[in-house]
Amino acid sequence: MSEINIAHPHEYDHNHADISSGWLRATVFGAMDGLVSNIGLITGIAAAGAAPGIVAITGVSGLIAGAISMALGEFTSVRTANEQLDAEVLTEQDAHRRNPAGEEAELALMFERLGMENEVALTAASQVHLNGEHAVRVHLSHELGMSPEDKPSPWVAAISSLLSFGAGALLPILPFLFGFGTLGWGLAFGGVGLLIAGALAARTTRRSWVRGAIRQLIFGGIAVAVTYTIGTLLGVSGI
Repeated sequence: MSEINIAHPHEYDHNHADISSGWLRATVFGAMDGLVSNIGLITGIAAAGAAPGIVAITGVSGLIAGAISMALGEFTSVRTANEQLDAEVLTEQDAHRRNPAGEEAELALMFERLGMENEVALTAASQVHLNGEHAVRVHLSHELGMSPEDKPSPWVAAISSLLSFGAGALLPILPFLFGFGTLGWGLAFGGVGLLIAGALAARTTRRSWVRGAIRQLIFGGIAVAVTYTIGTLLGVSGI
């Protein structure tokens, strides 16, 4: 019987973005957080009556502290998730050593739930279990929806978060750093940043960039409204 040579669909039909490296989530989250948090920060202290120089110093401090905090948080969270996955791998490996027949039957049942006939599911599970390491990966994929090979890099997540938070947090304080600092200019710069960040994030996920931009602008507007109200109520004299 001649071998059938079928081209892989990814070679001619479609491809997928790399969603396992950890950079996309960290970058989007960092940029959005940097924009919203620093817009809210400068709005609050500007509304309280702080001088432009104080607003600039506060904004820069928020940028530095926030970027470091985001990077450390991303590194720790991704590292912890990877360690948890490693622990689950050990648990699954131990289960395969203690009860190989039970694990094979479990996999056959999962195959049946995917639409395979009983005999086909039993045969497929038996063939998968001929390779212990492969069997563990298949079980983890079906039971947890994860694979040991798909662990994101905590360093990539941390660096992506650090840079994107810094870039986002920088935009609303640029007017203050260049000497034409007013709250209006800061909000204008921040608003443009929110629109761009929201649009880019939406395009990355193949959603409407207009909706993504407007949605992020609304989220930022809520933060501005809250911090402006609090800053106005407190005021410099009340601090």
